[in-house]
Amino acid sequence: MSGLDVERLILSAGPLGLMQACCDVAFEYAQERCTFGRPIADYGMIQAKMADMYTRLQVSRTYTYAVARLIDHLDQQVPEQKAGSTNTECASVILHNAEAATKVALDAIQILGGNGYTDDYPVGRILRDSKLYEIGAGTSEVRRLIIARSINAYYRH
Repeated sequence: MSGLDVERLILSAGPLGLMQACCDVAFEYAQERCTFGRPIADYGMIQAKMADMYTRLQVSRTYTYAVARLIDHLDQQVPEQKAGSTNTECASVILHNAEAATKVALDAIQILGGNGYTDDYPVGRILRDSKLYEIGAGTSEVRRLIIARSINAYYRH
């Protein structure tokens, strides 16, 4: 396992905090902001965005913990299991979490409407911060190449 694998795993946790912050801001806002006498959280399209945001956060959190567990138990694996799996999984988890955080931030901005675009709420900054995770420790494109090469190596006989 390389130092870059460790870096990718550690960095994959950053987007979790960004997604949680977006959920906290957007979900509270959706309860407080009313249109036509009802909180916008009562409307189906807002509920769909809230459900998607929550699901992306939970999937990302679970995936991060699963890869961390894999790394923690590396010494118990046979050499064939160790070879490409850590590189692939670490690239995959940061790819997934970074892109999920960007999507969650975009959904949060959408829920807040015009307020999401202002500096009065943190979601615009969180979007910029989320995008950085798609660039640091190897871009999303590089991560996809790492994953694809590992898949090809596994299935090539």
